Amino acid sequence: MPITRVRTKGQITIPEEIRRTLRLEEGDLVDIAIEEGSIVLRPKKLIEASQTWFWSDAWQSGEHEASADISAGRLTRFESDDDFLRSLG
Repeated sequence: MPITRVRTKGQITIPEEIRRTLRLEEGDLVDIAIEEGSIVLRPKKLIEASQTWFWSDAWQSGEHEASADISAGRLTRFESDDDFLRSLG
C-alpha cells in the first residue's frame, strides 16, 4: 500500500499507480469524506449539462439492456437502410 505525506496546507500527492488506475487527471474533482475514522477520496467527473440525459438512470438502464442483448446475440443486421426502414413499418 503506497504511503504519502501531508504537506503544507494539507496537500497530498496521490501515487501515480492509483491516479492511472482511477484515470485521475490534473484538475479532476475528488469528493472527500470521513468514514469510520478513515479519509475516503472518491473521484468525480463533471459532465456538460447538455449530456446529462445520457447519464440518467433510465438511459443507463437502456444502455445496459442493449449491451446484454448484443452480448447474447439478440440483434438483427440489415443489408441496407431501406431494409431497416421496411422492418419498422
